[in-house]
Amino acid sequence: MYQTIIMPVDVFEMALSDKAVRHAEFLAQREGVIHLLHVLPASASMSLHRFAADLRRFEEHLQREAQNRLDTMKTHFSIEPSRVRTHVRFGNVRDVVNELAEELLADMVVIASRNPSITTHLLGSNAANIVRHAHIPVLVVR
Repeated sequence: MYQTIIMPVDVFEMALSDKAVRHAEFLAQREGVIHLLHVLPASASMSLHRFAADLRRFEEHLQREAQNRLDTMKTHFSIEPSRVRTHVRFGNVRDVVNELAEELLADMVVIASRNPSITTHLLGSNAANIVRHAHIPVLVVR
């Protein structure tokens, strides 16, 4: 069905992402590749110049931890591991998803949504931002 699927995940809240795993697998069918993406917030290292080295070590620690958790999440898929790729990036979730989609020429985004609030109007804030700004189809799994 789809050749390249991006699945943004919060590795620190795996239960939320687990809901979307089966949907992404179904859409990938026999040949598609699923790209798991965890986005860490961009630091304000420029404003914390005196603490730049500590901040860099902290970011590196977060990046390693996120990568380890993504590697663990790969085992939740029933498709062969070579068809599940992982990415850890820094920035704004909406922007990073769009950048990766463009870079990979992705066909679709599959994202799980949190419990909504009145401010997000039926979707979680990350899901809502991705839906509003994506240039490719987005499946929101609840």
